[in-house]
Parts: sequence; structure tokens; C-alpha cells
Amino acid sequence: MLDARGAIRDKAASVNPPTHPPPALRLGLYGGTFDPIHHGHLILARDAIEQLALDRVLFIPAALSPHKLATRPVEPALRRDMVAAAIAGEPRFALDDSEIHRAGPSFTIDTVEHVRAAQPTAELFYFIGEDNLAALPTWRRIDDLRRLAQFVVFGRGESATVHDFPRLVRRIDISATEIRTRVARGESIRYLVPEAVREFIARHQLYQEPTHQI
Repeated sequence: MLDARGAIRDKAASVNPPTHPPPALRLGLYGGTFDPIHHGHLILARDAIEQLALDRVLFIPAALSPHKLATRPVEPALRRDMVAAAIAGEPRFALDDSEIHRAGPSFTIDTVEHVRAAQPTAELFYFIGEDNLAALPTWRRIDDLRRLAQFVVFGRGESATVHDFPRLVRRIDISATEIRTRVARGESIRYLVPEAVREFIARHQLYQEPTHQI
């Protein structure tokens, strides 16, 4: 009888093995104007995936950056479409266009809360350039932001600002400003942006006079 009961118990254990919760999804959140997105953005996102063991990076184009209210970038839908073209075919990159559907400036706290509601168990990592660190204390609801997400700093060299955030260092001398300037001058931006983005800019005549060739 003891053997029989023992056999029954073993059988039950095999039918209902102990379960373990799956590991939490690790999401990188890459917000920005992306005016336009370029290879520098993509290289940094790939670095973050590899160095932080992220499952995915969400590219989040802003409708209107609260830190750049004096400037007006290209229409949000066009910048969103450039991001989509740039990350096509990369399974660990994804597009989140929630900010361009919200009225007013694109505040990071609203976006992080949106992602948290959709992914309540995920670990969130929000990317920030080192040049934005000095203004970080002024960000809307910064204390709530720090509770909801881990900031990750993209640096180019030695840091001039003391902080306790993880820091990824790579010097990439490509900027959206340079790309816009080159287009306006009729100079090539080939190899600075993905080819799909270069073709998109040319097709929609962004940042240029109609006669400029890129």
C-alpha cells in the first residue's frame, strides 16, 4: 500500500510540475524627436540591447519635445514613418507612436505610465543623452519617473555630470542637425542614415529645396 500511494504521489507530481513565473520582460525606451533618425540612434540601441540584456527597444518619436518648444520639427507622422523605415527587419526594435497621438508637449512621465500600463511586470530602461542630465531634475514628476524606470545614460567620453545611472559609452559623430544641414546644402547623407530613410527624405523633399539631390 505504501508503494502504491508513493507511486500515485509521484504520478501526480509528474502531471503537475512546479511552475515558475517567466522572467520579466526587459524593455528599453528610446524617446526623441528623431528629426531624422540616423545610424547613431540605431547603433546606441543595439549597444543597449547587448550590454543591458534587453528583450526589446521601443523607439518613441515625440510629437513636440517639452525641451525644444522654440523649434518645430518635421510633422510627427513623417518622423514616425522614418523611424518605422529605419527599424524594419530588426526583430528587437519596435515603434511606439503613442506620443504623436497625444495633444501638447510629449512628457516622458505620460509615456512611461502608458508603457507600464501595457506591460505591468516589465523592467523599464529609459535612455537619456548625457547632455540632458543637467536638466533632468526639472523633468515633470521626476521622482515618479525614477520609480517607474531605470535611466540609462548614453555618454561620449568622460562625464562632466555626477550621477548614479548606468552609463553606456560610445562616441558617434552623427547628428540630426548635421544631416538636416547637409540636405539643405544639397550634400549627400548616404551612410549617415539607413537607405530607406534617405529615400524617404528625398521622396518627401524634407529639409531641402525641391532641386536638391541627396
